[in-house]
Order: sequence, then structure tokens, then C-alpha cells
Amino acid sequence: MLYEKVRELCKSNGISVSAVEKELGFGNGTITKWKNVSPNVYSLKKLADYFGVSIDYFLEPDKVLV
Repeated sequence: MLYEKVRELCKSNGISVSAVEKELGFGNGTITKWKNVSPNVYSLKKLADYFGVSIDYFLEPDKVLV
């Protein structure tokens, strides 16, 4: 869920996940690892600030309309 939201933000901003990692000083593949491991709060805050969204954006489950 978190990784997919990051990918969506990257796509809508015309930047790759690896470019965001480099821009934020994350190690290569760090964001991709978030598919299986939760990031620390500091990294999540850096990412939220970069995209101009709240941390809650990444933590809220996707809403399904019925």
C-alpha cells in the first residue's frame, strides 16, 4: 500500500522512485523495500514533505467505494 502510493505520486510528478531516493538521500532501493518493511518516521516525514502531502496520506488505507 505505501509503496504503491509512492509510485502513484512519482508517476503524477514525472519522477522515478530511484530519483526520489537519490534526491532525499535514501539508499538505492530503500523505497522499494517498503513493500515488505515499514519505514522509520523520519524517512516517511521527508517523503511526505517532498511531495507536499501529510504523513497520514501514506498511512490511511485506500478507500473502496461500493
